[in-house]
Amino acid sequence: MKKSAYFIGLDGGTGGARAIVADLDGKVVAMATHEYETTFPRAGWAEQTPADWWHAACLAVRQAVHMSGISPADISAISADGTSSTLVALDRDGKPTMPAILWMDNRASPQARRMMETNDAALRRSRLGVSSEWMIPKILWIKEDRPEIYERSRWFVEMADYLAFRMTGRLTLGLNQITNRWFYDGRRGGWPEEFYGKIGLGDITGRFPDEILPLGASIGRIAPEAADAMGLSPYTKVVAGGTDAYVAMVGLNVCEPGRTAFITGSSHLVLPMTDKDIEVPGIFGPHPDCVVPNLFVMEGGQVSSGSIIRWWHDHMGKLVGSGPDAYARMLREAGDIPLGADGLIALDFWQGNRNPYIDYDLQGALWGLTLKHTPAHMLRALLESIAYGTENILRTLARHDVAVETMVICGGATRTPFLMQMHADVCGIPIVVPKVLEATALGSAIAAAVGAGFYDSLAEAAASMVAEDHVVEPDMRRNEQYGEVFDFYRDTHAALAALMHRMARRGERKPGMEAAAFPRASVRDLKPRRQAAL
Repeated sequence: MKKSAYFIGLDGGTGGARAIVADLDGKVVAMATHEYETTFPRAGWAEQTPADWWHAACLAVRQAVHMSGISPADISAISADGTSSTLVALDRDGKPTMPAILWMDNRASPQARRMMETNDAALRRSRLGVSSEWMIPKILWIKEDRPEIYERSRWFVEMADYLAFRMTGRLTLGLNQITNRWFYDGRRGGWPEEFYGKIGLGDITGRFPDEILPLGASIGRIAPEAADAMGLSPYTKVVAGGTDAYVAMVGLNVCEPGRTAFITGSSHLVLPMTDKDIEVPGIFGPHPDCVVPNLFVMEGGQVSSGSIIRWWHDHMGKLVGSGPDAYARMLREAGDIPLGADGLIALDFWQGNRNPYIDYDLQGALWGLTLKHTPAHMLRALLESIAYGTENILRTLARHDVAVETMVICGGATRTPFLMQMHADVCGIPIVVPKVLEATALGSAIAAAVGAGFYDSLAEAAASMVAEDHVVEPDMRRNEQYGEVFDFYRDTHAALAALMHRMARRGERKPGMEAAAFPRASVRDLKPRRQAAL
């Protein structure tokens, strides 16, 4: 075996591109990042520019290779993951026809609700609701609300597919993404053509690339122009990636039944691996074969978690001062507030709720304010609401005999021991912290090692390339106290949900613009609004 082999994991995240260079043992020898911008044209909308991804990816990879001091000839393969359900519409020449619709965008809520009305068998992995974040509702939104763009769009792909396309010139689809976000089921005939027809997308599979590749499959050599832009050898292999959080499961060695990944960042995800084809109402899945063949992934997610903390820092952080330590200082002050935030209760539904309610018309909330409360109390309540959202998912799984006894964590929360301890205490389970915290990028590097032929499977590669650092144990006394406050969190949702739905309907559409019921969907003959240069 070639011991000088190295692999690049390219993580296309919400805030920017991150590239790591790792060896066969999973040691990260270099890492570089480059940010890109997200725009929010309307409430609930979020867009990015695909050209920005590519520019950031090239800069990050080139810098990481330079920092590593490794010859490009020794980098055997590269694999890229991307944010899940970030829709890229391309014309016949592979050029974007509009800005990418980011994963967190919920403009397609009406389409998602109407899709549920079909009660089609394709919905078995999302019985309580279709997420407006997913690709099919977003494509349907384009067809109904931007028909001219839809007609110009020859292909629809995910962010990871687009990055692979820019690296190779080959347009492929990742099995990983289409299984957990496009209603594809390789065990039940593949594409649900009948379902697509019911919702008004009967011709849509003709706009999907034909070649479907599993995570870790080789796509081919990098294109010369891409190799030059990234500072790589033209002999470097490009390997199929997938959804960022699912790729992180590999980077956390969650490749066997009974193990659970806990992905933290702008959003949180709880991802148990199981060998049981079991449905849990309120939880997405079971998604077959999308990471490891013959196994299933269950998915419970929070749309807003780290993004709430970031919002507070950006808009309210000035209340605790400025400077490089402002972020850490505001968290320290929140950490000094007593458990339960002296009676403040918050809901973490700032971009709706993904699981277990699957309700994108919910909004954030904060109540219980008195004149004794300070901004630190408010932040403490917001932080607790994020942990309660995770606990809500775990309780839903437990009620249906999917017990999560420990979680392996990665992402933003690992930088703040206080937040990890809060999650362990609220959920009452140990949280395992790996040595390499950038599990998503490491997972892509592991996929690259498999695609280059250095390991026979993702499970084998992860067992060799992932190592545990320490475990955060829960304080069960505090777990009992948090349980009392959690009841207020759950009851607050029940009390406010109807009001939140009224508010969402109030701003959803202008008078006279209501969507028609299936099978005839209203199509507005509007010119596309002016877009930023792609």
